[in-house]
Amino acid sequence: PNGLAKDFAEECKRYDAVIEAAGGVDIQLLGIGGDGHIGFNEPADAFCVNTQCIDLEEQTIKDNARLFFNGDLAAVPTQAYTMGIGYIMKSTTVILMATGAGKKDIVEKAFCGPVTPYVPASILQLHPNVVVIGDEAAISDAVVAAANKLKQYNFIECFIEVVANKS
Repeated sequence: PNGLAKDFAEECKRYDAVIEAAGGVDIQLLGIGGDGHIGFNEPADAFCVNTQCIDLEEQTIKDNARLFFNGDLAAVPTQAYTMGIGYIMKSTTVILMATGAGKKDIVEKAFCGPVTPYVPASILQLHPNVVVIGDEAAISDAVVAAANKLKQYNFIECFIEVVANKS
């Protein structure tokens, strides 16, 4: 989406039309936020299907300040466009990356807990082709066991690759 667009609603509709015209999304590369958000689909009462302009949660602003703005909270935008969960779920393949011990609990909630919009990444349990790439600190044995069980019952194909920490 065009972040400089004046009409957020129209820009979201335009972006959805671009996705539709392209035939959808083939590969979706996502990270997972500490609260379980994917893209900028923050925890909410319901999953949002289409592209939206959302207000960022306080924790997301803090994380983005740390990662991208040298800790400067004032420099972080407070709103962002995000592709809706509907388009993420229609993609052919979802690749979710998670690293560090700080992501372990939320990755476990996403793949071992119930599917809920309060943990947006949990919807990926219902996607037919998810690849989770993470280090040993982020991927628990419970997540690996859940992935194997889900694969066995054909609810999801989730391959956990544990990437050795090189540091």
